[in-house]
Amino acid sequence: MKGGETMSAKELFSKDLVFEENVQTIDELFKNVANRIKKQNLVTDDYERALIKRESEFPTGLLTQYLPIALPHTDSIYIKKPFVVVVRNEYPITVKQMGDNKEIEVKDFFFLGVKESAGFSQVELLSVLMDLFMNEKFVNEYINLTNAIEIINCIKDNIK
Repeated sequence: MKGGETMSAKELFSKDLVFEENVQTIDELFKNVANRIKKQNLVTDDYERALIKRESEFPTGLLTQYLPIALPHTDSIYIKKPFVVVVRNEYPITVKQMGDNKEIEVKDFFFLGVKESAGFSQVELLSVLMDLFMNEKFVNEYINLTNAIEIINCIKDNIK
């Protein structure tokens, strides 16, 4: 992406950013994901701390019609390059739901790394993901995929 160009939501997804995790707590998950994407130079050194703080103040769990998900994110100052990390955890992790802070169990996480300079906002990306997870056909396909390339292709093929 050259200066002044914008990215599409589809471009934020990459097979290199699909992670399988096997942790019991949200803090472990945040640490693992932060370490992996720091090594890819996508976030600043303060990203993990900012993620934990933001999640405690503004929970991101979402009980969609077909699949509970979480959309952890930070302020854009902690993001070096825009991304979406897709994480499947082996075990459900208790997170608080966006809006009402009720506890829900989640295995599917989408870590959002958005910079306004990418050409769209975090709100626009949230809208794209909400549209995906309100689509029963997409969810049924997505939950049965295990290969990173298939997961990313499924997501990209279903983004409007």
